[in-house]
Amino acid sequence: MSRAERLRLLFAVLLVVLALDQATKLLARRHLVYEPRSYLGGIARLEYAENRGAFLSLGANLPAGWREGLLSGLNVLLVVGLTVYLVRGRDLGRWPTLALALLISGGLGNLIDRVMRGGAVIDFMILGIGPVRTGVFNVADLCLTTGAILFAFTGATTKRTDEAEPDAEGAEAK
Repeated sequence: MSRAERLRLLFAVLLVVLALDQATKLLARRHLVYEPRSYLGGIARLEYAENRGAFLSLGANLPAGWREGLLSGLNVLLVVGLTVYLVRGRDLGRWPTLALALLISGGLGNLIDRVMRGGAVIDFMILGIGPVRTGVFNVADLCLTTGAILFAFTGATTKRTDEAEPDAEGAEAK
């Protein structure tokens, strides 16, 4: 993909993910604070939660200033680093570009929460059967997870134009 195509895909994913993430968090704040809901016999639950830590509340017990600085700072580094990689990366195909766009979008969605909500991220979805359940998550988290999995399977499979190719007789060209 060309740089322009990668940027168009990034902006399209950003627009969709940030709109969905922020809209669903607004709905969760309005409708789930006092009234959690359960669907599909309890497989899907919607329940409002504010997470001051990272994944599974990791770091939530750190002093507020340290926690907010560390989590926001790491988030900014992740988003900026991945954006630079996406923009400057050569030979990135559609799938790795989509994976990076999902990671960037998910990171920005949670960063918006941290900045606007005093370090807290709104979570509201829980999936599981019986005692086996996920932690509470949101649309941004779903995009981060999907992007990481997608990148793990497609990110290392970019074309390399500097590798030697076999010549007509089957020997490697130098």
